[in-house]
Amino acid sequence: MSVLVGIDVGTTGVKALAISPEGEVLERAEVGYPLSTPQAGWSEQDPNDWVDAAGAALAQLGVEPVGIGLSGQMHGLVCLDEADRVLRPAILWNDQRTGEQCTEIEERIGRERLVTLTGNRALPGFTAPKLLWLREHEPETYARIAHVMLPKDYVRWRLTGERATDVADASGTLLLDVAGRRWSSEMLAELELDPSWLPPVVESQAVTGATAAGVPVAAGAGDQAAGALGVGVDRPGPLSVVLGTSGVVFAALPGYTHDPEGRAHVFCHAVPESWHAMGVMLSAAASLAWLQGLLDAPYDVLLGDAEAVPAGAEGALFAPYLAGERTPHADPNARAALVGLTLRHGRGHVVRSVLEGVAYGLRDSLELLRSLGISADLGRISGGGARSELWARIVASVLELPLERTAVEEGAAFGAALLGGVAAGVFRDTHEAVAACVHVRETIEPEPAWTTIYRDGYERFRGLYPALASG
Repeated sequence: MSVLVGIDVGTTGVKALAISPEGEVLERAEVGYPLSTPQAGWSEQDPNDWVDAAGAALAQLGVEPVGIGLSGQMHGLVCLDEADRVLRPAILWNDQRTGEQCTEIEERIGRERLVTLTGNRALPGFTAPKLLWLREHEPETYARIAHVMLPKDYVRWRLTGERATDVADASGTLLLDVAGRRWSSEMLAELELDPSWLPPVVESQAVTGATAAGVPVAAGAGDQAAGALGVGVDRPGPLSVVLGTSGVVFAALPGYTHDPEGRAHVFCHAVPESWHAMGVMLSAAASLAWLQGLLDAPYDVLLGDAEAVPAGAEGALFAPYLAGERTPHADPNARAALVGLTLRHGRGHVVRSVLEGVAYGLRDSLELLRSLGISADLGRISGGGARSELWARIVASVLELPLERTAVEEGAAFGAALLGGVAAGVFRDTHEAVAACVHVRETIEPEPAWTTIYRDGYERFRGLYPALASG
């Protein structure tokens, strides 16, 4: 049997997956590593922890693959010197220190021109603002930079000796001409960044070197594009709805377009000559994890309490801005709130309001994608939060879409394995890989009795951010 392996370099650990050419999961492995927060709003990791974890996960799989694909957390900044030594801990996607640099970029280039050049606004999580922060605050380190990499690409280099990145992951650097699928000479010149720091950028299914054993390694993709492939979103049609630590609504586009205001991310997809748009909320399942930590009760108990509460939580409403927000409010200073409480409300009401508030945040992203001309009749739901039957029903009812669960839930690692299969020649292209391997196992329909309640709740939710921001 031809075994395909996907490696996903995540925020909490590496996940590795071995699958058959029919999409059957043969082996799974996961190896964790720490996250450092040396100051409030900072988020860093040692890149060598990723390499060690990837090696350990591959060893745990115990297979001999014919192809490997890579996926990983996006936007992270890895800097190497001329001797290929890591200069400092990687600054991650959820790091919020670069607000001033984002303002500088938008003022220097102009927001409208920036969105035209890159398809996106300058956001604190992106890579380019991190480089400007480094230039200002750690000039000695900045002066020693010889190579800049994204997280999974550092693992690739250590695995194969090849420097490369893919168009999907590179789209999140704010240095890619997303429409042209190449590095933007204009952005690099405007920001006075050295083009020689950047690796070659290729399509996601391209071969980018091989392991010591001669196994070809696909370029891969950022976690959201790979995860979308893993649930079968390889072309316009079903949406990908991710209920993970962050929340994502993702759609493949029929052609390149962008939101003139830059409220939605528009990136290259992990399919040649294809693009995608997505809305990202920063605290989805993270909101429930935060609440669970406060209440110190098992998740199944809290979800049981929430199920006993009627839809709408009898007026309790939650704004899930615990870590700022991206879509549709590009505001690192946005703050969460729980409103509408009375003496009648108990623990179940609070839990349900958090589940519903996250679903309303996903609805914000869906409405934004619709404004770009995306037609949405169906979603594919994934992520840790999607394992809750109650939460999945709430999201389906708020979005007013049937949501499908696929047979394999490890979206990004699974999508990476499909790209590894294309690189190895097992599949002709990404579409053939998806058709062969992605299988739907069940559908969650919206609850008609909840839908009307949630329409009213969503209108209340839309008023929360302006009220909180003005207050």
